[in-house]
Amino acid sequence: MSVCANVKPEERVQMMTKTEQFSKLLCEPENCKEVEQMQKTVEMSEMINEMNRDEFKSVFTKELFDKIYQMIEEKTLSWRNAILLLKHIGYWKTMKNVNADGFNRSLLYERFEEMIIKEEEKKEEKNERLLVDLCECYLLLKEYPSLEFILIFVPFLLKAALKKEENEETQKEVEIALLALSNINEYSKMKQELYLNVIKEIIQYQQKHRNLTKLAYQSAWRFLIYRLSNDESLEEVLVNELHLAREAARELEELTRNMDWNRKKEEEMSKEEAKEKLLLIRWLVTADDYLSYCQLWNEEFVELIGSVAQIFKAAKNNSSAICNWSISFLRVAAESRVVKVDDLLKGKAIDVVFEELYQPALEDRNVCNCLDTVLAITGRLEEKTDNEMEEVKRKEISRKVFEKMEEEGYEDTTTSFYETIDFLNNEYYYVLSLNVSDYFVNI
Repeated sequence: MSVCANVKPEERVQMMTKTEQFSKLLCEPENCKEVEQMQKTVEMSEMINEMNRDEFKSVFTKELFDKIYQMIEEKTLSWRNAILLLKHIGYWKTMKNVNADGFNRSLLYERFEEMIIKEEEKKEEKNERLLVDLCECYLLLKEYPSLEFILIFVPFLLKAALKKEENEETQKEVEIALLALSNINEYSKMKQELYLNVIKEIIQYQQKHRNLTKLAYQSAWRFLIYRLSNDESLEEVLVNELHLAREAARELEELTRNMDWNRKKEEEMSKEEAKEKLLLIRWLVTADDYLSYCQLWNEEFVELIGSVAQIFKAAKNNSSAICNWSISFLRVAAESRVVKVDDLLKGKAIDVVFEELYQPALEDRNVCNCLDTVLAITGRLEEKTDNEMEEVKRKEISRKVFEKMEEEGYEDTTTSFYETIDFLNNEYYYVLSLNVSDYFVNI
C-alpha cells in the first residue's frame, strides 16, 4: 500500500514539492473557462510570491515554459491569462534577483521573438498593447536580452511608462513597464536620443507630483544609472539636475521608517513588508552601482552615505542581506575617488565601520567589507599632495578621523586588527579561512 494512501487530500498537497504543486495548478486551467482560468492564474501567482530563490529556480525550468507554450498553442490557456502569469513570474524573478535561464532555452522564448518581429515589422496598425505585453514578459524573463530587441522595446515601454493617471491600474502598468526597462543591463549601449528626454520627464514629474509607485520610481533610476556605465556625459544630469543622491537618500529613509526592525524572523513579515525589504535592497544595489560609475562629486553624497549608515545599524539584528548590501555600499564609497573622506566622516560611515569591528561576534562577509573600508580610508588619508591647500585639508581630516577613533576607543580595535590588515595589504584576501574572525586578536 502507498505511504500516502491514508493521507487526507489537503495533507497530500502539502507534502508535494513546490514544483509538483505548481505543475498541478498549471494543468488545471486546461478544462476551465476563461474566468476560472483567471482564478487559477491568481492562485499560481500567490504560490510564486511564497517561493524562495531555490524553489523558484527548480520550478521555472525549460520544461515548464515549454508546457505553457504547448497550452497556448492548443488554446487550453488563453493569451490573456498566459501573459498575466508570465508577467508575474518575471516580476518575482526580477524582485528576488534569480538567475534562471529556463525561458531562454524554451519554445516559448522562440515564439515570443517571432511575434515581436512580426508585430514590429507591420507598416501600420501595430498592436501596441500586445507589443508592450510581449516586451515586458521578454525583458522580465530573459537573461541578457539582445540589443537588437532592446532597441525595439525601449520606445514602446517608455511610452507606456509616460502615463500619468494616478488610478491603481495605470500605476501598476507603469510599474511593470519601468521594472522591465530596469532589467536592461549596463552592457547594452543605446543613444541618449532613444530614452533620455522621456526618462527625465518621468523622474521629474514624480519628484513634483509623486504619481509613481516606489518600485516604479526606483526602476526608472536603475534604468538610467545602467546607461551611465557607457555614457559619462549623463553624470551632470544624474548628479546636478535630477539629484540622484538626494532622491535615493529620501527613498531609503522612508523605507527604513516603514520597516519593523524589532522583528527577528523574516518569516513573520507581511507580504507588504517583504516587498519593501526587496525594494530597499534594490535601492542599495542601485546606489552601489551609482558610486561605481559616477565621477562627479555632489554635496548630497553625505546625505546618501548617512542614510545607508543608519540602515546598517537598524538592520544588524534583523536582516543579513540588508546589512551586507549596506556595508558593501560604504566600502565602495570609501574606495571611490569621487567621494571625499570628509563625506564619510560627516555621513557617520567611519563610526559604523569601527562600531562593527568592535563587536565580539562578527559575520565574515561584513568583516571583510569593514576591513576593506578601513584600508581605503587610511590609505587615502596617507596620500600627500603638492597642493598646499589640499594638503592642509588632508591633515585636518586625518586629525578629525583619528581623534574620533581615540575618543571612542577605536584605536585599540585598529591595533588588534593590525595583522589582518597587513595580511590584506599583501593581497592574500581571497585565501583567508572561512572564519575570518579567527585572525583577530580579542581585546
